[in-house]
Amino acid sequence: MRLATTISLAAIRGPVPLAKTLTALDLLSEGRLIAGVGPGSSQRDFDALGISFDERWLRFEESVVSLRALLRGERPSDSRFFSIPDQELAPLSYQEGGIPIWIGSWGSRAGLARVARLADGWLASAYNTSPERFATARESLARKLSDRGRDPAGFPNALVTMWTWVSEDRADADHMLGNILAPLLRRSPDELRDQLCIGSPEHCAQVLSSYARAGCEWVQIWPLGEERRQIERFAADVMPSIESDTHVGKHA
Repeated sequence: MRLATTISLAAIRGPVPLAKTLTALDLLSEGRLIAGVGPGSSQRDFDALGISFDERWLRFEESVVSLRALLRGERPSDSRFFSIPDQELAPLSYQEGGIPIWIGSWGSRAGLARVARLADGWLASAYNTSPERFATARESLARKLSDRGRDPAGFPNALVTMWTWVSEDRADADHMLGNILAPLLRRSPDELRDQLCIGSPEHCAQVLSSYARAGCEWVQIWPLGEERRQIERFAADVMPSIESDTHVGKHA
């Protein structure tokens, strides 16, 4: 079983404390960690620390470069935004060559170019895409990887923020989607309905099968409540009907 962060805000946390945390997790899990990072999309997170939201892209790129060096046991180059230690990180991560870094992108051209340039894998967001848009973004990413001399076939991807509520009761599913999740995400229920695993087992399997056909390799499900029961229902009623070999993980 792999252990993955979803999106750690490297631009806010900074490469050094984040590298220490990730290394500890990698050692405790004996090398099963994937580090998912992103710049963050909420200005409130940056305001809380007095960091300019407009600088998030520059801060993020610099943080990823420094983070990778630290995880490999190297000393990063001097940084504009972050304090860099004079010595190498110790102890080193369990994985030889450092912990793989996957970068979150909703699928913009600039975001996918950043993934191709800096990442070991791509994290897409289920409530910010669709199977059709995922397939288009994946093709775009493949071209960008090829342009950089990287093999698209060996570059992994995953779908995160797959909010999940398995229920054969239509009114129950509509309540969770329309009254709980849609207001939280500030999205229309109709916009989210065909993107997320909220509804009958057949609906959930159909959604995930569509993503699998679009080239999605991993999915992190996010139960909206009653986590243990939802995971058991998902395993028993949804997974056997998913077409393809897409891997499904649980967000905790």
